[in-house]
Amino acid sequence: MAGHSVLAKRLKEARLRAGMSQKALGIRAGIDEFSASPRVNQYEQGKHLPDLLTAERLAKVLQVPTPYLYAKDDGLASWILAHDIVDASTRRAVLRKIMKRVPR
Repeated sequence: MAGHSVLAKRLKEARLRAGMSQKALGIRAGIDEFSASPRVNQYEQGKHLPDLLTAERLAKVLQVPTPYLYAKDDGLASWILAHDIVDASTRRAVLRKIMKRVPR
């Protein structure tokens, strides 16, 4: 159930940040319009876990990287979002700086 609650939390956070209803999210992610709202609700309640393809479609609609939905740690989730919004040169610079501190 732990995996369910992480995805449930992240999915709801991303959906609310995007200002979308559960139904709109589900429909845009390719879920049948009559079951879109109940299915997204079940994902957000942690009752069901979407398969990876569905999670990828939900993430794409919400404009977040799929790994964000599975990040257990809030800090890591923030890093994943930040990684996705900065340009490649900034990513490389930050990674170089961090890697200098990693023991070899």
